Amino acid sequence: MAEAGPSSLPVIDSNDGKEENDHTIRPGSHLLLQLPSKEVRQVRIDSNPGGKTINLGKFGSFKQSCLVGQPYGLSYEIKHDKTLEVMPPRRLEEVEETDATNERIVDAGEYVQPLTSDEIEGLKKSGVHFSEIIKKQIETHVNYDLKTEYSKDKYKKRKEAKFAKQMTILEPSLFNVASYLFDKDPGRILGLRVDTLSQMASLANLSPGGRFLVVDSTGGLLVATALERLGGLGRVLYFSETDTQPEFAILELLNLRQKTDILRHLDWASADEEHVPVRAPIDTPSGEYRSENQRERYEKRKAALEAHSQLREDLFAGEWEGLLIAAQYEPFSIVQKLTPYLAGSATITIYSPYLQVLAEVQAKMRPLAAYLSPSITEAWLRQYQVLPGRTHPLMNMSGGGGYILHAIHVYDDPNASSALAGRRRRLTERRNAMQMAMANIEDAESIHMEMDTEIGSAKLE
Repeated sequence: MAEAGPSSLPVIDSNDGKEENDHTIRPGSHLLLQLPSKEVRQVRIDSNPGGKTINLGKFGSFKQSCLVGQPYGLSYEIKHDKTLEVMPPRRLEEVEETDATNERIVDAGEYVQPLTSDEIEGLKKSGVHFSEIIKKQIETHVNYDLKTEYSKDKYKKRKEAKFAKQMTILEPSLFNVASYLFDKDPGRILGLRVDTLSQMASLANLSPGGRFLVVDSTGGLLVATALERLGGLGRVLYFSETDTQPEFAILELLNLRQKTDILRHLDWASADEEHVPVRAPIDTPSGEYRSENQRERYEKRKAALEAHSQLREDLFAGEWEGLLIAAQYEPFSIVQKLTPYLAGSATITIYSPYLQVLAEVQAKMRPLAAYLSPSITEAWLRQYQVLPGRTHPLMNMSGGGGYILHAIHVYDDPNASSALAGRRRRLTERRNAMQMAMANIEDAESIHMEMDTEIGSAKLE
């Protein structure tokens, strides 16, 4: 793969004359930066960028204002004056095979690469472009000409990842953020891989206008998925063990704050219909206030208590369209607790990194008439490198993406029967009707025979 040099586009330092939209970097936005080493870092543009900078260590630093107003997805080279220059897209070029092999290459340290690290640091400090440093390393490399074309290409990429002062701005979409969190710390999100998350969203039928119950121990990843799919229309009710509103950092990273108006929260105690919350006084004993601030505090407290009571009533009224669970708790106890509030044909979607946990839930669900077809699926993903002549599965990838249990909630009607039972009942009724008809025919024939006998006897007399 070859890369062209920096384009002749002017240095970007403002967003004058550009129209803002959801795919444009704004002050206060969170970004994902992909470095030449393929490492992804999370940064935030300040509300007032001004002359503030973002430092990327050995990859350099740049002014935040250079990104404001620019679209996501562009690649930049970081200049010495802390400005950015747009890099043209990479073009794919097929590597031509030659008769060269790597069998005669001998790694002899300084003999192979006489250019020392001190000399390289000196070149970097003198302001030499990284491409010149790589070119000088190639010229002094003793065994470079003995390498295959594929090895040469890999060598260049390793040096670019080490010396290039470039970056690519990734849009903080749900896919990119979920992939970033999984690569950074999979244990923090219970090993919930992005393909597993997409399957959960599809099985749960998350769509705008829906009303869903969510139990999330993945740091808000499941809640963020529901909010993103609902698009600000509907209701998401989140349960936790605390009575304070959770602060999910992932919502800030996804820039979803404008869609969180539909998110509500209840603690597990408030989800119990027999629970009586301990309420603070909503008025002074005398009914008078010492100051305007005191009156405002009591009014806010009263409004919060009324909203909490209304939220409990909404939960207990039922007819919620789905239940999503990705928690460290025992799943079936959660399902039992929240099933009475689900509507008919509501989806129940449970994630766990362990098969045995969901197998136990499935065994408990099967005998119960309220759960239709509880089934377990295993997430499986294989990632590929796609290059001309070098398309193959990646050498390093995750071994598993966890398991999903999916079921449909149905109303338990003791008078209802299955389709097979109804068919058997109809066949029995039809058989009984035919038997009655046959019996009536036999009775009619016997009556006719008796009448013929009586008529014959009368004629003889």
